[in-house]
Amino acid sequence: MTPYGSFTFFIIIAILLTPTIILGLMGKRFHTYNMVVTILALCLIFSSTHRQALALIIFTVWQVILIKVYIAYRKKANSTVVFYLAVIASILPLAVSKLLPYIVTTNLVGFLGISYLTFKGTQIVMETRDGLIKQDLPLHRLLYFILFFPTISSGPIDRYRRFDKDMDTEISGEQYKHFLYQGINKIFLGFLYKYIIGYAINHYFIAELGYITHSHFQMNLYYMYGYSMYLFFDFAGYSNFAIGVSYLMGIKSPENFNKPFISRNIKDFWNRWHITLSFWFRDYVFMRFVFTVTKKKWIKNRNVTSNLGYIVLFLLMGLWHGLEIQYILYGAYQAFLMVAYNTFERFNKKHKWWPQNKFTHVLSVIITFHFVCFGFYIFSGYFIKGV
Repeated sequence: MTPYGSFTFFIIIAILLTPTIILGLMGKRFHTYNMVVTILALCLIFSSTHRQALALIIFTVWQVILIKVYIAYRKKANSTVVFYLAVIASILPLAVSKLLPYIVTTNLVGFLGISYLTFKGTQIVMETRDGLIKQDLPLHRLLYFILFFPTISSGPIDRYRRFDKDMDTEISGEQYKHFLYQGINKIFLGFLYKYIIGYAINHYFIAELGYITHSHFQMNLYYMYGYSMYLFFDFAGYSNFAIGVSYLMGIKSPENFNKPFISRNIKDFWNRWHITLSFWFRDYVFMRFVFTVTKKKWIKNRNVTSNLGYIVLFLLMGLWHGLEIQYILYGAYQAFLMVAYNTFERFNKKHKWWPQNKFTHVLSVIITFHFVCFGFYIFSGYFIKGV
């Protein structure tokens, strides 16, 4: 059963979380019960795909053993080689699952949510290396963090230390009322976004393009804007479901969208769109690349280093989506936009060519919106269909 894909799923989750809500309103702890709910929810989600369920179990065992071994090792030594090997081992199942469909017809490694679970495991390894995680992680908490069902399929991507802090925070009955209100509000907002606005755009606009337009250019232009809107409302709706259910369980999963279509430039956009993913790539790819290149003095020019970091970051993000041409082009396009804006920003700081006022702010939002929509058009692969 697909998470948040049917009303049946919501009804079952509502029944499972009723004791959680009662305990929360009484000011009592409920995380132990929620761990049981997570197991039951995962059984529900993977009930019709036994192969994926087995892959999930094997993957989880692999990640837990790897994390436990690396934390124990990090207390005694800090070899860079061992760290890189640990990161590679953590990412390996995801890499294999992405490549297998191009080699064989049956993907024995992949399962729903493997990307987001991998991001969680890898960030624990990296934060252990950095000394941010020093103590051994209790097995039940580590499993709960990795397998936390509300966010399993598409995020948001949480961080262990933030998640663990929520687990330790005592919540009174009055405080839980606030959690409950926010959670329900998020869930209803998710229904509005995904099942009303998103559905309407897809069903009554995108699906009808062939009947309301005649020009090839016009059809592609309408599709570009329609798909961009649909993608936002569908994905933001899902994120609201995940965050809302998390709140009901006493976990404040981070926000994933913050009005991305009012971004004033492409950097601002990536601080607003799929925030937890872009911040993950920023912290664990871009920043580490820039730090390593600067420390090793491979490149002395900081601007060149930053631009190369953007290229690496967005090409990897494109490849993460898949090896299809549209994803590679999408990554290259986003890298180009970031490098171009980074260059312009540095030029403007020196020459003050683009003033900061209300008019230029609005104009910047309009320009950014069109560039973003064209990126989503590339991402959709619509141009490949030769429509």
